[in-house]
Amino acid sequence: MCSKSKWILGFFCAIAGATAQAAGSTSMGVSATVLSKSNCKFPTGTIALNFGTIDPSGSSNALSSAATTFVCNGTAATATFLITQDGGINNSGGNRMQHASSPGTFLPYTLSLTPTSGTVPKGATQSLTINGTIAATDYQQAIAGNYTDTVTLTISP
Repeated sequence: MCSKSKWILGFFCAIAGATAQAAGSTSMGVSATVLSKSNCKFPTGTIALNFGTIDPSGSSNALSSAATTFVCNGTAATATFLITQDGGINNSGGNRMQHASSPGTFLPYTLSLTPTSGTVPKGATQSLTINGTIAATDYQQAIAGNYTDTVTLTISP
């Protein structure tokens, strides 16, 4: 009986020792990314919005328009998209072009995108129209020369 007691006592000591060693804890981060069932893309290449030559004695806003396409694919039958623009590399509270030889001189302009969002069928080519406007009051006061900007259009998903 004595050997049985020692064995049981030894068993409980071994269990207690294992429990004491396993008492520490740690945190573990768990994450997942669920991909969209759709993906929309613009074609490769560039889009140009050219206002051309502007006469500073004019009284009407300078207007320009460009167009491109996009396609949404994926496993879903339709895709809901969102198109945004980043304001351009010279953005300071709005789109503006920088003068080519006078880096501190800018010419503001606005962009409008049509459509900016919607739901379209998978695989169908869609059109995007980009309209730009330079207010007459802005170009009438601008110094002569070339102005440029680069705007990034993003389509999600």
